[in-house]
Amino acid sequence: MDTIFALASGRGRAGVSVIRISGPSAFTALEKLTKKTLPAIRMASVREIWSLDGSYLIDEALVLLFKGPESFTGEDVVEIHLHGGPALVTALFDNLSGLEDFRPADPGEFTRRAFENGKLDLTEAEGIGDLVNAETHAQHQQALRQMRGELGAIYTAWREELIQSLAHLEADIDFPDEDLPEGVASAIRPKIDRLKGEMKQHLADGHRGEKIREGLDVVILGAPNIGKSSLLNKLARKEAAIVSEQAGTTRDIVEVHLDLAGYPVTIADTAGIRDATDLVEREGVRRARARAEAADILIFMTEAAMGSDAPVEFSDLMTDESYRIYNKADLGAQKPGPTDHPRHFYLSVKTEEGLDLFLQQLEEDVVNRLDVSGAPSLTRLRHRQSLEDCIEALDRFDQAPDPELAAEDVRLAVRALGRITGRVDVEDILDVVFGDFCIGK
Repeated sequence: MDTIFALASGRGRAGVSVIRISGPSAFTALEKLTKKTLPAIRMASVREIWSLDGSYLIDEALVLLFKGPESFTGEDVVEIHLHGGPALVTALFDNLSGLEDFRPADPGEFTRRAFENGKLDLTEAEGIGDLVNAETHAQHQQALRQMRGELGAIYTAWREELIQSLAHLEADIDFPDEDLPEGVASAIRPKIDRLKGEMKQHLADGHRGEKIREGLDVVILGAPNIGKSSLLNKLARKEAAIVSEQAGTTRDIVEVHLDLAGYPVTIADTAGIRDATDLVEREGVRRARARAEAADILIFMTEAAMGSDAPVEFSDLMTDESYRIYNKADLGAQKPGPTDHPRHFYLSVKTEEGLDLFLQQLEEDVVNRLDVSGAPSLTRLRHRQSLEDCIEALDRFDQAPDPELAAEDVRLAVRALGRITGRVDVEDILDVVFGDFCIGK
């Protein structure tokens, strides 16, 4: 097996750059680079790092050794903490590349080796990737829990119970003449029903975990010049969208990604909705409709002067959970503030009067939808698909005409759960899972 190496810290100039080396020749490489015997395992030591031919000093660095299998990857691992100059990193990489069976690591290869060496399951590996990419507090907390095995533990427990049930079924089939307790197969059915109920409840989470990873989708709708782009800019605290008195300025969807009360939110400004004759503007309206139909939260904007009589574009999409903003309240008699409906607000985006009340309610809404304090949620489509396959197999178990087919359905359910944690049939998805990782992790 090759020994791999990569920069484990950020690129560019920094106080320290960390180079990670993993594989069977990691310790040998350090001896060649330091021209000294190895320091103690897990004991930070200062060493001079030399070129392989000894012709020049690369740096004076801090080095750490981790003996496999008691390391992150399960292999011998070396960390070299250089001063953070790009030239130093390049010089060390050039020398490592000159060693036999050494090569730069692929994206996610350190974590992939940890998975392949049994140091973590596939959900924990995905949690590490999510933790590296986390931009909000909620994403951080969800990724941390998944990395620590909370999500995988749910699937592992279900799988172990199904394996136990399968063993009883197969014993009933293979040893019919043995003195086994009567009704072994029928006694399993209540357990299968309970597990299936738990799985269905786990699936019925409103896609919470996936939305925390990807962001809750909020769409602003309304006629031209109603203030949609201005509202987007206020929420983003920057000029994300062009604001103009000319109708039809926004032709396509403009979106910004926000950290709202610690949760990820994508807010989209759409084309002004009207009977447009311009082909480009008509396409913008079509896209606005499509985006609105897929959104998690809709904000309908109308003019305060017209009150509740103001026409609502795409009104067929409005529900009690939608927001209605009566904008430009500074121009009429209606004072900015809430209405009798908890999600309807009079406000002025221009003067920001009433904007705080709306934002407070929107934040509460997001927190309630994406609360991370409960049980861990599945975070990826592949989790959902495998769990649905598992439930489908257990549904067939209920209808199986003979014990052999019933056992096969339970076996398929076990395999479906195993795909989530990486216990079976995962070679075809490993490249996808680890391909999104950064190099050095």
